[in-house]
Formats: sequence, structure tokens, C-alpha cells
Amino acid sequence: MIDCSNCFDVFLTRFANIIDRTALIKAGNKIEMKHLALTALLILIGGFSNAQDQKYTLSGTLKDGSSGEDLIGARLSVVEMPGTGAITNAFGFYSLTLPEGSYTIQYKSLGFEEGSFKIDLTTDMTKNIELEPAGKVLGKVDVTAKKADENITSAEMGVDKLSMSDIENIPVLFGEKDPLKTIQLLPGVKSAGEGNAGFFVRGGSADQNLILLDGAPVYNASHLLGFFSVFNSDALKDIKLYKGGAPAEFGGRLASVLDIHMKEGNQKRFAASGGIGLISSKLTLEAPIVKDKGSFIVSGRRTYADLFLKLSNRPEAQESILYFYDLNAKANYRLGERDRIFISGYFGRDKFGFADQFGFDWGNATGTLRWNHIYGEKKKLFGNTSVIFSNYNYKIKFGAGDQTFEIGSEIQDINVKEDFTYYLNENNTMSFGANVIHHTFKPGEIETGSGIDFVLNDIQERYSIESAAYISNEQKIGKRLTLIYGVRASNFTQIGPGDVYTFDADGDITDTTTFGNWDVAQTYWGLSPRFSSNFMLDEKSSIKAGYARTYQFLHLISNSTASTPTDVWLPSSVNIKPQISDQVSVGYFRNFLDNQLEMSVEVYYRDMQNVIDYRDGAEVTLNPTVEGELLFGVGRAYGAEFLLKKRRGKFTGWVSYTLARTEKKFEQINNNNWYPARQDRTHDISIVGVYNLNEQLTFSASWVYYTGNAVTFPSGKYEVDGETIFYYTERNGYRMPDYHRLDLGCTFNHKTYKEIKDPDTGEMKQVPKKWLSSWNFSIYNAYARENAFSISFQENETTGQTEAVQLALFKIIPSITYNFKF
Repeated sequence: MIDCSNCFDVFLTRFANIIDRTALIKAGNKIEMKHLALTALLILIGGFSNAQDQKYTLSGTLKDGSSGEDLIGARLSVVEMPGTGAITNAFGFYSLTLPEGSYTIQYKSLGFEEGSFKIDLTTDMTKNIELEPAGKVLGKVDVTAKKADENITSAEMGVDKLSMSDIENIPVLFGEKDPLKTIQLLPGVKSAGEGNAGFFVRGGSADQNLILLDGAPVYNASHLLGFFSVFNSDALKDIKLYKGGAPAEFGGRLASVLDIHMKEGNQKRFAASGGIGLISSKLTLEAPIVKDKGSFIVSGRRTYADLFLKLSNRPEAQESILYFYDLNAKANYRLGERDRIFISGYFGRDKFGFADQFGFDWGNATGTLRWNHIYGEKKKLFGNTSVIFSNYNYKIKFGAGDQTFEIGSEIQDINVKEDFTYYLNENNTMSFGANVIHHTFKPGEIETGSGIDFVLNDIQERYSIESAAYISNEQKIGKRLTLIYGVRASNFTQIGPGDVYTFDADGDITDTTTFGNWDVAQTYWGLSPRFSSNFMLDEKSSIKAGYARTYQFLHLISNSTASTPTDVWLPSSVNIKPQISDQVSVGYFRNFLDNQLEMSVEVYYRDMQNVIDYRDGAEVTLNPTVEGELLFGVGRAYGAEFLLKKRRGKFTGWVSYTLARTEKKFEQINNNNWYPARQDRTHDISIVGVYNLNEQLTFSASWVYYTGNAVTFPSGKYEVDGETIFYYTERNGYRMPDYHRLDLGCTFNHKTYKEIKDPDTGEMKQVPKKWLSSWNFSIYNAYARENAFSISFQENETTGQTEAVQLALFKIIPSITYNFKF
């Protein structure tokens, strides 16, 4: 009888090892993927009888020793086998398969003391590790935020990770720590405008960014029309931005994936933190459910700008409202050594009302239920099952009493997702999974008061099913080469009930087809290969290259450059094809001065299909046939990103520069010539510096400069029946003025100490008390630059000449915030 207990391991190992060999044999031939898979399978089956070295698996979790929080992206390394190791996943789990023997395992993570342990690996073992936060263990210095050379050894490309300390120290508008404002300072990422939380990545528009909070999509990530983001940094644990080269696990957007994880709560003790600012305050509470088995966290935030309206002398201002609130909540519980459940949610709302004449509110709600399970005796297969809910809606109300008119819009998702990670061996880690999403779109809901004598009908709802399956592998080949390769297969189906219109070249309806419940109106398929590689030139430098194809089935209909609360999401349909992007990128990475300085240069080119723009004079608001106003063409984005970053020492920071172009081409626009997209910017520079004078005092500054957005301005004017008509020629043929701004910040940390007796030596020593507090002072736009928010054209009342009028939102804005933690 043949012993096939390791057949699955052998199959996957050989599959990872021969894909490249099979591809070389078939090079130049046009073959379908199923033929390639079959060829590989036949070769693998023939090799199952080969003898295998005896190997065992070391697995476990890495946690914060002070709170019990899982550590994401912590790294374990095998001293005796350079280049061999493991990285913890989003739930702190690791698995490492090694030949029988004795090993020294080193481990390290962001902001924690590194350590090591020795093992004699003669059987499968579980080792859970708790890391002490930096500074708690005396005598240790120079704690790094990540492995010192991870930027050159990792195969990931176009990826940026943010720590909470980065976010805390950088000065921003109104002193509110904001992760979306911080990522705008990274190369390849551009701000959507003055004070705006929206962002563009490598030429993509704002709707081409997939923003995930614990796996749930956030469709509008802005508060107060973009001046704040919906993310309360006190509730967040980990932030990772993929700039166009996301793993096969992610899909649905062309430009980027911003993957954000919430904290899980303190499993050791009750803890609280908060802050009081000029226009907002926040409070976070966390505690164990059962010590070391489960915990929860609740974090809330609210602005009180509306309270200042009460001080106005105008009655209508006193009766107005202007505020937002948000609430983050999460709980987790460990059912056993192999099982753990999580439940998390976000609820946020903006409200604005002018007396009783106008009201506007919008907000997001998300919920995620997760079950983690570790499969098999060797604990090499990690499973994550998720049920995810997401909703975004807005309502606008005009009038009072029975003379009211209210409009609204909504998008809602229900997503079932299954993800697996298989730690095949020390050189191969495989990921695979699938998900199904049901989308509900409500483009326009209309309600009128009894006193309104006309009736408008709701714009019909739309429904669709989006599904995908993926598989990928991270493979190490020798000591120099690492590959990540995979594929994602996607399906998008528009379903009934509803009417589907057919339009002619001018956007007029030529036919209407009615579909019943669950009838299939249109189906699209997409295959998305992903590939990235890292070749180590030496211990200090590497070259990386990558390719990714992505599909986007949801589209934001907006006349604004950035995402606004009144934007409407529409699905791909008979008339709207999915947008497609193919991106290639190459980069050179090098470290200097014992890894204190990081330098990187990345160049990329992205080709886009089925890009959306609008007909001249398009009407997109409350238009049931808005698809007829859309035009479809091609796009391209290309550029170079430069980064120089100092990571250690009293002075840290970075300088980033992006040189880029983003262009579109449509038959019906600009005589079928290429023209700049609205988010096209040639130059973008960010300089960030943080100086830690001592344990109490930290100074920070940031300076940004970028080329003004491309806009369409009138080239002339003429008069018809006494009315001035502006004449427009080239689409986006003009530029807003260049933008630049300096922000300054200062943080004073107040620590009090108490004396305790050292249990080992018996000597008295000083340790910090549990209560910690700080004052943060910041100045936004320190040299009062009047950057243009908008430019409009009007006739001068005196001369009758047409003049451009610039609107600037902010000059100097000082702020102060008090933060505390215990």
C-alpha cells in the first residue's frame, strides 16, 4: 500500500516548483490555462513516490505582551538558515516547516523588543510569543519598526505600510490625526485637494481606490465634505496601501487597495484613551472579556462645530446644525487553540442643516463577522471565513412643513468570503479563496411633502452579483530570488428586476428591455494574473519587477474631481463595461548607513480600457438614463517615484517626489486626441521631518508642493440675446495654480514616575505611572499661502470685463489637542 499522507504537500510543492519549467517548455505557444494545469498535474502525479526529508512544523501566534493584541507582519527568522522565516498574517498567526534539527528563531515587530528562542524540532510544535513594547525592557535600545532590510528583501512592490506613530507625529488640518492625510505624503499618492481626505494613486481617480475596514468596503471615506476622514486613528492597528500591485486576494478596483485593520481590544486589563481638540473630541475604551481569551474595544468621536453656531447673532445660524460622529466597535473571543471569532463594526454620520430650509446627512455603516480556524495536525492551513455588510447612503432635504422635497441615494453590499493560507514549506506559502457579493444600488429615492403639486418617481433600483476565486504562491528560489505569482478569476452579473435601455451614438434611447427577479441581463468575466519578483543584488540592494491586471465593475458617477457625498455608484451593465487596467512596474531599492537610510526608485506604466468620461453638458444628477450621458475610451498613466527615508535616530522623516502623467482618449472628446485627466499632476513633492528632542518633546514639519489640477476653462465668450455664453475648446487644457503649503507641529508628552523595588536586585527604581498625557500644537499652512480651491469667471460690474475669481479656503489655522491614556 502506498502511504499518501503527504501527497497534498508534495502536490503543492511540485506545482509551485514546475510552473516556471512548464511555461518555458510551452513558450511561444498559445495555450489555454486548463492545458497548462493538466500538464502540471500529470507531471506531479508521476512524482508522488519520491522520498521526502522528514520535516516538522513550528506554528503559533505573536502578540503584544502588554495588551494581548495580535501582531500583524511580525517576522520570524531562522538563524541557521539565512533567508528562511515566516511573517505573521492579519491575525498574528505564523507557520514554519523545517527539517528535523536544532534551531535559533529570532522574532521582531513594529515598536517591540526583538528576541529569540532555541528549539529542538523533532515533532510538530506550537510556540506562542508575547513581545514587550519598546522601552519597557531596560537596557535595550535601537528598536526598529520592522526588519531593518525588509524594504529590499520583500518581494512586495508598490506597497506602503503606516505605523500609528507616523500618523501621530505629522501635523494636519485642525490637529486631527488622520491616516488618509498621511498616505497623501507618500510617493505615487496625491491629495484630491485642499484639506481633502480623498486621494489619487498612480493616476487613478478617487473611485478606483478600494478602501477596506476589517474587510468591509467604505464607499465614502470623508467627513465634513472631505476635511476629515472617517477613520479614527485611536481605533486602528494596521494600515497597508497597495499601489496597483495588490495580491490576488484583492480585486474590484483599478488603482489601489487600502487595507485597514481595527484594534481588537486589551486582553490584559481595562484601558482608556482619548483626546480633546478645538472642534472634536474622542474616547476609546477597551478591556478583556475573559483575560487572555477575549476582549473588546469601543471608540467614539464627535465634532462640536455646531456649538459655535449658537454664538452667532443670526437666528438662522443659531438654528443650524453642523457635526459628524463615528463609532468603532470590535470584540473577539478564542474558542480554543484552533478557533477564534471576531465581530466588528463602524457607524458614522454627517449632519448639516441650515435653519429649517435645508438639511443634508450622509454616512457609512459596516459590519464584519469572522471565524478563524487552523486545520490539520501540522497546523499548516489557516482559514478565515467572513460575512461582511456595508452600506453608504445620503439624503438631502429642501423646504419646511408640507413644502418639502427630499432626495437620496444608497449602495449596500452583503459579502460572503473564504480565505485560506497554506504554509507549504519553508520556501512556499500559498493563498487561495473565493467570495460572493450581492450589490444593491438605489441611484435616486425621491419624497415630496403634501404641499408639492408635482410628482417625481424614484430612479429604479439595480442589482448585481460579483464573485471571484483566486490562488497565489510566494516562492523563494535560493538566497537571492523571491517570486509572488497568482491569478484571480472574476465574474460580474447584472440581474433583475429592472429595465435596461439601449442607446444610440448620441445617447438617445432606442430600445427598452424589462427583466424580472433574478433574470440575467449581462455577465462579464475577467482573469487577472498577478506577478511580482525580487532579486537581491547584494545585502544592501535589490531589483523588483511586477505586473498586475485588475478589473473594476463598480463606477462612481460624479462631476467632481474627488469623491463627494452626493456621488452615485452604478454597476457595470449592458451599457457600462468593466474598466480594465494592466500595470507593469520596475524598481531599484537600496539601503545606506547600516539600514538607517532607505532609497527607492520605482517606474510604472498603466494601460486602461473602458475609462469613463461625460458628454459635454452631461446631466448626471437624478437622471434615470444617466448611462446615455457617459462616454467610454482608453487611458494611460506612467511615472517615476523617488523616496529617501531616514528611519532611525533623533531625526527621522522622508522626502518623496513623483513625476507622472495621466491621460485619456475618447473619440467624442478633444478630436480623439489624448488630453490630461483631471487628476493629472506632473510634479508632486512631499518633505516630512520629525525631531525627537527628548522623551517629552517632539517637533514635526511637512511641506508639500504639486502641479495644479487639469481643468477646463472657457477660451472665449460670445453674446446671444443679451446673454453671455462662454466658449470652451480643449478638454482639461488649462491648469489650476500650483499648490504648496507648510505645516508645523509640536507634541509635549507628560510622564509622571513612581518608585518601586526591583524584585531581582532589591534596589529602588523609577517607572512611568499608568496615566500618560500629551499636548499637541500644530499650525496648518504656516506661511499663509492662498491656494486656489476653485476659480470661477464673472463680469466685473465696473469695467464689464470678464475676470477670474479665485476662492481660497484656508490661511493659517492653529490648533491644540489634549490627549490622554491610562
